[in-house]
Amino acid sequence: MGLSMILNYAHGPQALAEQVVGLERAGLDIVWVPEAYSIDAPSLMGFLAAKTSTIEIGSGILPIYSRTPTLLAMTAAGVDLLSGGRCILGLGTSGPQVIEGFHGVPYDRPIGRTREVIEICRKVWERAEPLVHNGTSYRIPVPAEQGTGLGKPLRMINHPLRSRIPIWVAAIGEQNVKLTAELAEGWLPVFYIPERGQEIFGAALADGAAKRSPELPPLEIAAGGAMAFSDDPDETTRLRDTARPQLALYVGGMGARGRNFYNTLVSRYGWEKEAALIQDLYLAGRKEEAAAAVPEDLLAETTLIGSEGYLKDRLAAYRQHGVTVLNVMPVGPNALEDVARLKNLAS
Repeated sequence: MGLSMILNYAHGPQALAEQVVGLERAGLDIVWVPEAYSIDAPSLMGFLAAKTSTIEIGSGILPIYSRTPTLLAMTAAGVDLLSGGRCILGLGTSGPQVIEGFHGVPYDRPIGRTREVIEICRKVWERAEPLVHNGTSYRIPVPAEQGTGLGKPLRMINHPLRSRIPIWVAAIGEQNVKLTAELAEGWLPVFYIPERGQEIFGAALADGAAKRSPELPPLEIAAGGAMAFSDDPDETTRLRDTARPQLALYVGGMGARGRNFYNTLVSRYGWEKEAALIQDLYLAGRKEEAAAAVPEDLLAETTLIGSEGYLKDRLAAYRQHGVTVLNVMPVGPNALEDVARLKNLAS
């Protein structure tokens, strides 16, 4: 299995670049640059391209609503050129609170839009013909009756370094997972529990795979969580507890009631009452209590923290259930050493 990591929003570009250079030396294969409603991801991706030489640089993720599909393709082609063919275009729909609340764009047709964005990006990169797309969400060029009538089909001026840049999709909803298994090179599920994944996602993955083009490689899957090596039970508990605030944020606060995809996922895993309680506490402003309400077994199953033997067993479970890339967040005192050690176990 490969090894990947998502960067922290909070640190400055120079500090992040130094961190990624160290992670590259330790054996990290992919770094994911987040965006959400922080600074834009592509700027940092380009900076990292100049500072590194082997690590793949993925957007983790770019929301499909904040840019036109053509601009997404152009941006990925630019980072791919700067990095010498190391770009991964990570896409996702985000959620209504960010898209409508921060970007000011209606959150509509997420599945259909994702499909069209992927199709348009690949047309742009291939440059086989001037770009024409007649979809439900996107019409390129704009029809004369909807615009000036002066638009004409164009090719991107530059020849992309690669005519097929890998597209990974962040998805946990059934229809979006199905679409991902059909069209994307990779899947980015969050809070993925391998032993429960088949029950929750198996049918959608199978349905999508049945429609997958033979030209596409097998679907990559990146999953994991907070990671550290520890032989001390008390330290293991303390390190797992560092994941509580993030779980509480996502399960409790990332979306309104009835539109929180992470809350729905945890409920489907079997923690329905706990997910409801976390949301109630978080939305009431009681964030510390929400974090304390995260179940111990949910923490254990969505992290990779424990002895080397324990981590070996967890890696075997991820591998058995189709995970090809361990997506981790080092939380121990020796992060680079832990990444190198995990890389050795995963190889």
